[in-house]
Amino acid sequence: MARSGLLRAALLLGLLAAGSARAEAAPPDLRAQLEKVLAEGASGVSALVMKDGRLLYRVDVGDAGPDVRLPIASASKWMTAALIMTVVDEGKLSLDEPIGRRLPQFTGAAGQITLRQLMSFTAGQGSLEGFVDLRQDPHITLAQAADEIAARPLEDPPGATFRYGGPSLQVAGALVEQATGQRWADLFAARIAGPLGMSHTYWGNPLRPGLSPSEVLNPNLQAGVYTTADEYAAFLSMLAARGMGPKGRILSEAAFDQMETVQTGKAVMAYRPPGAAGLQAYGLGNWCETFDAKGRCGMVSSPGAFGTYPWIDRDRGIYGVFFLRSRLPLVVKDLTEARRMILAADRAGAAP
Repeated sequence: MARSGLLRAALLLGLLAAGSARAEAAPPDLRAQLEKVLAEGASGVSALVMKDGRLLYRVDVGDAGPDVRLPIASASKWMTAALIMTVVDEGKLSLDEPIGRRLPQFTGAAGQITLRQLMSFTAGQGSLEGFVDLRQDPHITLAQAADEIAARPLEDPPGATFRYGGPSLQVAGALVEQATGQRWADLFAARIAGPLGMSHTYWGNPLRPGLSPSEVLNPNLQAGVYTTADEYAAFLSMLAARGMGPKGRILSEAAFDQMETVQTGKAVMAYRPPGAAGLQAYGLGNWCETFDAKGRCGMVSSPGAFGTYPWIDRDRGIYGVFFLRSRLPLVVKDLTEARRMILAADRAGAAP
């Protein structure tokens, strides 16, 4: 993808007026801050920062650029949630219907799990520590993946406990395929990737990087996306615009009201992954880093174990993505400090 790819994607989204795109200077200390990330093992990092549908600036450090495609680990979860919510918008799935009505292999307490609980990791099906879905055969179907998960005992009563990264999104994917009659990858291409021009984005498994996308029938829905910085930024711009796409709306306003409301308020926060230990609340497919007394999220994000860190500051209308491959626990402090610099510069620029 050419360097202007992000701007073209933004234009397609209808968020930039013709001729109005003007990149601003990045904060003077941002590049030096990103160079600290290289010392922690990343070969390169891209930072793309946008506001109100306009690219503010892009900083590439080390071996980084528009054509670099990487596995983004848990930054995939935001894409998964967005696609699921298009099906909820259609009325083909409900957030609060017990899954046993559609997937009868889930019985007893497991049959009472809801899609809301699957998407907020409160379904009681374990955590990332088990690697249950990550170790599944990518060549089976999502329906078969759900069968395997149904055969496992619950670790917690549904709704009682938050354990990040369990296998529940595979079950949600099986529900989506059953409700629509389409394969996950095909549905994603039609509803998300195609409208946003994400031609270099595909689904796989982060533990099996050599697989051809065409042979993956059981994509890992919590961590399986491979993409570029520019294409993730195009997706993020759609989220920041609360669902508006280049030819109209992709997601409803109601979908964002659900995704960006704390869903873990009464749940015990039993497991948060390395690099996210300080985060206190989760919505549907994204963290609520800050939230008000009514549970409405202010800063939302979906950082991945390999370092990619997309975020949206709803209060200021500024958003961005740090795109890299490293270990999140090694770089998270440097990345959040870089974000602090970005937000401070934006506040200073907005001051009278």
